[in-house]
Amino acid sequence: MALPWRLLTAARLAERSRGSICRFLSTSMLRPGKVVPFQLSDIGEGIRDVTVKEWFVKPGDQVSQFDKICEVQSDKASVEITSPYDGLVKVLHYNVDDVAMVGAALLDIEIEDDSKDVAKSSEKIQGDRDQVIDGSNKKKKKNEEESELQDNLAGKILVTPAVRRIAMENNVRLKDVTATGKDGRVLKEDVLAHLRKISATAEVQAEVSPNVMGRIVGLKGYSKHMWKTMTRSLSIPHFVYSDECQVDRVIQYRNEVKDSLKDEGVSLSLMPFFVKAASRALERCPELNAWLNEEEQTLRILDSHNIGIAMDTPEGLVVPNIKNVQNLSILAIARELNRLQELGRKSAIPLGDLTDTTFSLSNIGVVGGTYTKPVILPPQVIIGAFGRAQKVPRFNDAGNVIPAYVMSISWAADHRVLDGVTVARFSNLWKHYVENPMHLLIGS
Repeated sequence: MALPWRLLTAARLAERSRGSICRFLSTSMLRPGKVVPFQLSDIGEGIRDVTVKEWFVKPGDQVSQFDKICEVQSDKASVEITSPYDGLVKVLHYNVDDVAMVGAALLDIEIEDDSKDVAKSSEKIQGDRDQVIDGSNKKKKKNEEESELQDNLAGKILVTPAVRRIAMENNVRLKDVTATGKDGRVLKEDVLAHLRKISATAEVQAEVSPNVMGRIVGLKGYSKHMWKTMTRSLSIPHFVYSDECQVDRVIQYRNEVKDSLKDEGVSLSLMPFFVKAASRALERCPELNAWLNEEEQTLRILDSHNIGIAMDTPEGLVVPNIKNVQNLSILAIARELNRLQELGRKSAIPLGDLTDTTFSLSNIGVVGGTYTKPVILPPQVIIGAFGRAQKVPRFNDAGNVIPAYVMSISWAADHRVLDGVTVARFSNLWKHYVENPMHLLIGS
């Protein structure tokens, strides 16, 4: 039997005091709510579309503000999207692996009809997030003014500020959009339809020819970011310096301690030694730990050694970084490397681990290569790549032939700001620390 209204209201108050789950139950039982779309906001870095990797909710689930909704993959990183509302999930608009455009509705959520404060609060949260990502209100205003100027030059276009902003964030010219609104007004749906039309060419397609059969695969995820970065790298005059490094001692030390560290859950490879050696060498050659501003022709020498490690993932090549290596021990570097490798296997490296890299290393030896020419990742000015360690004959100090493990190393530097002598000096320092790993432990 239904409770009288006053008793039911008292029950609601009691349930609210015991937690948010009861609050959601009572709210949706009392009255139907208002269904609102939850749109994918701008997540920064010029990203215009993402791939849905995982849903943490399903239709019928009750969610609170800041609960995880889904995980999406951009061309740079994985991002977890949280709910701006308290409410009931009604509809998911995308399946896993679908591509969602910035500004499109990810899902619909039912909230209380009178929850204006909640809506305002979530709008503020979203606005604050957008403001942080965009940089400043001044920059946004400038972009809007430029967009307005473009439109005025092309003729008067009827559009709301919200729709104009979606177009601006996705680099869409409003005059190219087919308007379906009253009196030629461009609607949000028109912009989204235009974006879907553009992105359709990036979807996986099958193409059959009378002579050759195959398929065209669009780039997405990390591969799309690699396209952009490597295209920028084409403008850099690369100078390559190569050498060989004897790694017997570092292999011996690693083998002596790897089993005991494995019991602690740490997998120790040679890479943490290479990373620490680079940091030690950078202390003596700080101009290599820098970002180049091409427009201003200035070099920003950085204090933090945020050393990037090139990784192969199911989504393509990605270069997360270990931050502040100058303050870390080899064991701490190994733990951080293990964490990044685990995330890389899932293609779930967050944006924070991919930004602010100051210096990069790549180990092609793990797949069997011996020599390579690495490619600089702007705005950095140098990158190093190691080959496979090989057992070869070498002469010792007494002139006798002995077996030795030798590894090739190649450094590619931006010749606009770095010369051969500087790179050779740095390489010799790095080589000294790798060939004498005890110096990495005692701080000399």
